[in-house]
Amino acid sequence: MRIEYDGTEIELTPTKVIALARNYRSHAKEMGSPVPEEPTIFLKPPSALTGNNGTVILPKVSERIDYEVELAVIIKNRCKNVSVEEAATHIMGYSVCIDVTARDIQAEAKKKGLPWAVAKGYDTFAPLGPKIVAVDVIDLHNCEIWLKVNNEYKQRGNTRDMIFSVDELISYISKIMTLEPMDVIATGTPEGVGPMKDGDVIEAGIEGIGTLTFRTQKER
Repeated sequence: MRIEYDGTEIELTPTKVIALARNYRSHAKEMGSPVPEEPTIFLKPPSALTGNNGTVILPKVSERIDYEVELAVIIKNRCKNVSVEEAATHIMGYSVCIDVTARDIQAEAKKKGLPWAVAKGYDTFAPLGPKIVAVDVIDLHNCEIWLKVNNEYKQRGNTRDMIFSVDELISYISKIMTLEPMDVIATGTPEGVGPMKDGDVIEAGIEGIGTLTFRTQKER
């Protein structure tokens, strides 16, 4: 996908999108889940990415598809076994991402002890934008984060409430899998997640980055 970075449009070509489950205590509480003792990660395919002012397709097979606004971290260079102290040197920049989730499909998978790949992996299930900002543009540990559906606030939080910091996440993930240039880490969502319906207009923003906008459309 094409996206603005440092005043230039680039092609964002990650090998993977790594996402965090329950990285805000408020979200863990609303989902009835315990606060994790270490990061809980899952993968979304790069084919789920879609840009600003795009369309998220709501698959016919799901009756409930949720929004989850998140701070996205874009990796700068190939790295493995990164320490917390050096993690920031491997960051290219930050953006806004929505972890779109087919909640009913996810719930069924949980009951059966199955992975979440289907619930998280449909095409267009990872809108990202409106741009990537450089690492020195925002105060990473104190950014307002929010989401509106049809101009009504549904999520409002702050990145300071993340359980695991960005540096801790990069270090943890890099000890499991090699991070490649332009890989995306979606760092978890605050409370207020909820469903989208056909024709909704979603706006999501993070202080210092901007507003990501998209529409939803039910699969025909």
